[in-house]
Formats: sequence, C-alpha cells, structure tokens
Amino acid sequence: MATLVVDRSDLEVRSEGAVLTVYEDGERRGSVPLKLLERVVLQGTIRLDSGVLGKLAEAGVPTVILGARTSRRVAMLLGPAHRDAAVRLAQFQYALDSEWCVGWSRRLVAAKVRAQLRTLRRAGEERPDARKPLSDAIATIEGARSALGREAAALSVESLRGIEGACAAAYYRGFSALFAESLGFRARNRRPPRDPVNAVLSLAYTLLHFEAVRAAHIAGLDPYVGFYHRPAHGRESLACDLIEPLRPRADAWVRVLFRERVLRPEHFVHDKGACLLGKAGRGHFYGAWENYAGQPRRWLRRECAVLAGVLRRRGEMLVEEPGEETDE
Repeated sequence: MATLVVDRSDLEVRSEGAVLTVYEDGERRGSVPLKLLERVVLQGTIRLDSGVLGKLAEAGVPTVILGARTSRRVAMLLGPAHRDAAVRLAQFQYALDSEWCVGWSRRLVAAKVRAQLRTLRRAGEERPDARKPLSDAIATIEGARSALGREAAALSVESLRGIEGACAAAYYRGFSALFAESLGFRARNRRPPRDPVNAVLSLAYTLLHFEAVRAAHIAGLDPYVGFYHRPAHGRESLACDLIEPLRPRADAWVRVLFRERVLRPEHFVHDKGACLLGKAGRGHFYGAWENYAGQPRRWLRRECAVLAGVLRRRGEMLVEEPGEETDE
C-alpha cells in the first residue's frame, strides 16, 4: 500500500477507471491503481476532474487537502462510514461519564509526559552542552508528574489539563535549547508558525491528526467525540486525544530533520509574519515522513481497535439484534 502526495500547482489528477493518473501540461506523467493506495495528500492548487474524489471515497482511500503555502488542513475525505452502531452509542455514553473521562485522560496525560521525559533524556545524552536547560525541564516535569498519582477523586479533566500545560511549558523550554540559534525557535507557536521548527512541527501534527481521524473512522469510532478534549463544533476531539502521546515522538523526529540537515534555513520563506516551508523543503519532508510514519500509524490503529472493542461490549446491549427490522 502507498501514499500519494501531490504537491505542485501545475499538476492535474484524473480518474481513469480504477486508476488515478497525474498530468502535467496535458501530458500524462504517471498513474497509480486505486487498490494500491492507502492515503492521498493534496497540497496547493491541484486540478481534479469531477470523478476523482468520488473514486477515492468509493475505494475508501482517505484524502487530506492542505493549503498551498501554510500546510493547514483545508478539507478531509474519509469514505464510507463504519456500520457498527454499538461502538458509537457507547462512545457517546462514555463521553458523558466523568469517571471514565478522568481515567482516560489520566492515562493519556501520563503517556504524553513519559514520552516528553524520554525525548529530553535521550537528547541530554547526545547534547551535554544543553544539559542545564534539559535538566531544569526534566525536574519541572517530574514535579508536575507526581500529581498524576493522586486518587481519582482528587482529579478532574480540568486539573489534568493544568498538569499537562505545566509539563508542556517546561518541555518546550528544554526542547528549544536543542536547535541552532539561527532557527529562532524559542517556544511553540502556530497560526501562523513564526520560525522553521514550528512550521515543521505544525505540518507533522497536522498529518498525525489526519492519521488519527482515519484510524478512528476505520475502527467505527466517531472522531468528533473525545473524552479529554471535549466535543466542540468542527473539532475531531477524539483524534486530538489520540495524538497527544505521539507529539513528543514527532518532536524528536523533527529535531533529527534539522540536526541531519535534511531541512535547512534555505528551505523556508517568511511572509507577513508566517514562516512557510517551500516546495523543495516539502519534498524532503514528505520523503522522510513516509519512513517515519509507520510506527505512529500502527500505534493509532491498535489503540483505536482496543478502544472500539471496549465500547462495543457495552454498546451491543443498546442495539437491536442483527436481522431485526422496523416497519416502514
């Protein structure tokens, strides 16, 4: 299975039977059978014939459309919905169960904090020159982490968000010390990202979120109904939940891109306060992403399958037996 990335405004994608074909200036440049595609990423002003999106949806190939320059998600296509109503019914019930939400959220925050500490400690082994800011960050995170051991009755989703926020602030103070001063990375910022590191972090998180939505959709979960990130208009809150423990791992991967000079300052441009990854840089990024993304994709599929299994056991008592029909 393959990922198709189309990232040039002079290209056109057409559907020709069971094949997607890419044209440049009216000339055929390549094709790929739909059955070999696992996902499609479209970035920029790509021309599509009217049947392309329909073919992708029919084949169940998830597609994400990103802005031409900012790499922000514009739209997402997922294909047919899962038919297991039991999973969604239980998911909706659990989203209203404060005890379940606290338990889920505590596990989520604990996993993210562990990943943050692992990322900083491994970096400290490689960068003794950054030992002081890394040690300070680790000490602060360890202090905040101790609060996760409280009795469940003493915790709430709101208090867990406070713990996560304190850990994130300390984490980025340490993490930013690992990058060259010339990159201008001081802290996490977005909408728009103002330096090269934040530009790449934003794109990596966008693609992780897409993978989380896809994994939830395949498992029969509703991506919009989360337990830590509360349901909100227009936000896939469950996907936001799922990627939290994966962010520090993605951060470590982004650091490698800059450390090994896969991405360099000349791959970025600044426009009206925004830092943008240029076409050449995106080419390097997407090539490296496919090598990296297998592990988080497997983790997301596994986590969604486990969650769906738990929910299905509760939800099956809420649905009619197979074969039962109501009069219409």
